[in-house]
Amino acid sequence: MKRLFYVVDRIDDVQDISDDLHARGIRDSRFHIVSRDEAGLYTHRLHRASILDRTDLARFVERGMLIGLVLALSFILPAMLWSGIQWPTLAWVALAAFAVMAGGWLGGFGGISSENYRIRRFHGEIEAGKYLVMVDVPRKFAVEIEQEMLENHPEAVLKGEGSSVNNPFAGSDGRVHII
Repeated sequence: MKRLFYVVDRIDDVQDISDDLHARGIRDSRFHIVSRDEAGLYTHRLHRASILDRTDLARFVERGMLIGLVLALSFILPAMLWSGIQWPTLAWVALAAFAVMAGGWLGGFGGISSENYRIRRFHGEIEAGKYLVMVDVPRKFAVEIEQEMLENHPEAVLKGEGSSVNNPFAGSDGRVHII
């Protein structure tokens, strides 16, 4: 899926965009709005972005789980093979699973407190009272949706495109950084 990022000034325009996208068959689960005006979104019955879209929770949990896996492979696997401790294999697997889950849990603490890396570049506009509209569309329909938005809603400015899939290796700038 491709994610299109639009910035809109007025909530009434966002309502019109929402109605048009729903008429086009795009469900609420593929259409998210980030705004400082939470009450306005509620009043207009607009689908606001979830905690997973607004924070880096999912990305940091994924990172934590990967770190937990690396630690499990680095310490628990060698301990199982060469320590001489005679635990059942299931106990070693449970210990490794615990390391992976603990890494994800600890990673979540960092992720819940940081803004999503995909919307961080729009922070100033959101704080200025504008609305960020994120639309997830299949790649083959992206150009079609962009054209319809341009024709029907010139007030919505296309500010970027990206993927709707989380990337645990993406940095704060959105680029992939392995090291």
